[in-house]
Amino acid sequence: MMKTKIKLTLSALLGLFLLTVLLTGCTNVRERANTRDTWKTVQKRDKVIIGLDDSFVPMGFREKNGQLVGYDIDLARAVFKRYGIKVDFQTIDWSMKETELRNGTIDLIWNGYTKSPAREKNVAFSKTYLKNEQILVTKKANNIKNAAAMQGKVLGLQSGSSGYQSYTDSPKLLKNYVGSSVQYDTFNNAFMDLNAGRIQGLLIDSVYANYYIKHQTQAADYEKTPIGFPTEDFAVGMRKGDQTLRRKINHALYELSKNGTLKRISEKWFGVDNSVKVGE
Repeated sequence: MMKTKIKLTLSALLGLFLLTVLLTGCTNVRERANTRDTWKTVQKRDKVIIGLDDSFVPMGFREKNGQLVGYDIDLARAVFKRYGIKVDFQTIDWSMKETELRNGTIDLIWNGYTKSPAREKNVAFSKTYLKNEQILVTKKANNIKNAAAMQGKVLGLQSGSSGYQSYTDSPKLLKNYVGSSVQYDTFNNAFMDLNAGRIQGLLIDSVYANYYIKHQTQAADYEKTPIGFPTEDFAVGMRKGDQTLRRKINHALYELSKNGTLKRISEKWFGVDNSVKVGE
């Protein structure tokens, strides 16, 4: 009996020790993310690593030949070209983006990334460079023209997206009407289910919806409905300790706004100038 008690005590102490080590490690990672300025490290390796969802048209996505293209791809390259630094784009699980940033796997989140109070608790943001809104996309055949028409219907959302956050934060706008919801890793998969009738609505970024539908052969089959969610600001996300990196990005955005580069990139991908005037 005494040996059993000793074994249980040692097991408990070992478990407590491992838990303490784990918590200390997590605290250290968080403290480094909030206090360490990595600009000199970025300069030394001559490369900045940007995390993205590579299926988010037209912000950052892969063409049929595998080439990565998009609005944010062009903008990020234009920003760091000013500092002579290469850009390495790394595909990540979008629902884990803040964890990847905090752990140092990536330096920036730059892919139609929306500012929000919840995200600002853990992430520092650049100045806003583009506006966006969440809209409901349906098939016209289902005759869904407002949120109330989603009564008892199935809604699709992307996991970890600002749309999902808005959906849960403001239930009166849409969630209270919806029968059930399904979360997807990418909007591509969500559109496949919408087209197949497995879901009847999709809450999605307007920039994605407009581009996707425009490039469909049956574009007239879709209905786009504003629900009333607040307009969103797209910005670059980074660790709170990276104040130099933040200043460099903000200054470059200001210069690119002033010299017309933001306008040209916007017209290339949206057909119109949707850019935001970036101040000093």
